[in-house]
Amino acid sequence: MNNTVIWFVCGLGLVVAELFSGTFYLLMVALGFAAGGLTSYVGGDLVLQLVVGAAVGVAGTLILRRTRWGRQAAPGASEANPDMMIDIGQPVHVSNWHNGTARVNYRGAQWDAVPEGDALGAAPGNFKIVAIRGSTLVLAPA
Repeated sequence: MNNTVIWFVCGLGLVVAELFSGTFYLLMVALGFAAGGLTSYVGGDLVLQLVVGAAVGVAGTLILRRTRWGRQAAPGASEANPDMMIDIGQPVHVSNWHNGTARVNYRGAQWDAVPEGDALGAAPGNFKIVAIRGSTLVLAPA
C-alpha cells in the first residue's frame, strides 16, 4: 500500500470517529491527513507529507478554537441563556419577600424566587425572570 492510500484511509477513520465524538477537532486532524495524502499524491517526499499534514491539522485546530463551534460553554451559562431557557424574560408578581426569598406562582406552580444580586431589601411588585438555578427563579425588577 502506498503512502497516499494510508493517508486517506487514516483520514477517513478520523472522520468516522468524529461522527461519534460530537466535536470538530477530529475533523481538523482529518483535514491534515487529507493534506498529507494530497502531498503524497502530487509526489512529495515523506518529510514534506508529514510537515504539510501537521501544519494543516494544527492550523485547523487553532482556527476552530477561535470559532463558536470550538468554544466550550462556561459552566452555568445555560441558566441565564434565553435560547436554552424559555422562561427567561417572563414576568412574575412577588407578593412579599421573606429573608431575601419569595414564593411566586408561575406557570401554575409555586416556585422559590430570589432577587438578582444581593438585593435583600427588594420591594414586592412585578419582576422578570433573568435566570433559573435548579428550581429557583432569579428575578430582576421589571
